[in-house]
Amino acid sequence: MIPMTPLPYYLHRPSLQTTAVVVSSPHSGRDYPEQFLRDSLLDKLSLRSSEDAFVDDLFGQTPDFGAPLLVASAPRAFVDLNRSLDDLDPAVVRGVSRRASNARVASGLGVIPRVVAEGRVIRSGKISYSEAVERLDSYYRPYHAQLKQVLADTTKMFGESLLLDCHSMPSEALSTTRVRGAVRPQIVLGDRFGATCGKHLVDQVEAAFRAQGFVVMRNTPFAGAFITQHYGRPASHRNALQIEIDRGLYMDEQTVTRNAEYQGVKTRLAAAVKQICQFNAPQVRLAAE
Repeated sequence: MIPMTPLPYYLHRPSLQTTAVVVSSPHSGRDYPEQFLRDSLLDKLSLRSSEDAFVDDLFGQTPDFGAPLLVASAPRAFVDLNRSLDDLDPAVVRGVSRRASNARVASGLGVIPRVVAEGRVIRSGKISYSEAVERLDSYYRPYHAQLKQVLADTTKMFGESLLLDCHSMPSEALSTTRVRGAVRPQIVLGDRFGATCGKHLVDQVEAAFRAQGFVVMRNTPFAGAFITQHYGRPASHRNALQIEIDRGLYMDEQTVTRNAEYQGVKTRLAAAVKQICQFNAPQVRLAAE
């Protein structure tokens, strides 16, 4: 029996799209290719440390609120969908020449990563350029083509779009995050310091999460990466906002398992997303204006 080829992404559409909101989860993929696992220096649990584990499920009710949800299938350790195609690491891919300084590539976090959390190297040696191209053609390009299409369709339907690009952040990344004595954030909204999303929309999203009891901060320590920067064009009514959630709220980071608070966090996130979707539905917006 011929094995099934994994899908390049999972698109969950509502029965009827009623809102300008689109939700994406580019780092929650967990379809690990067997050959990739065999070639890795790390076990699967270690590889999963770079995953935004469970984020696709945390936002899984999105279609119930009239918005599409796009989810990656490929794991981040295999190909990082939140990077530019140009972010190829010469230390990972044979035949790639060194380019101008790129902090993400230099740290091993290019479009085909060299390391996972804590700087642990994924494999010894390099992959061929043809293998790199195959990964990009099989997963990266289809994901972005679909995201581009969903956003274009949404903007055409509603005159604007709001992409919520959803991620999770290691608790340790927040250990030194303090602003004027404030408590550490549980959710960080990244709009590239106002460049990728209208301020009124960021205010609206922040208010929705705060209403559910989350501590929210903007752009520190994460201001938004490639997807936010690439798709966010507020002047053209295309808005993009990165959402980072503290993993410690809902999971055991060492074992990559749900903790006792998981369902409660999921319920609160769903309530916030529902409010955001409702506010960005045409009939609600018209009534408010």
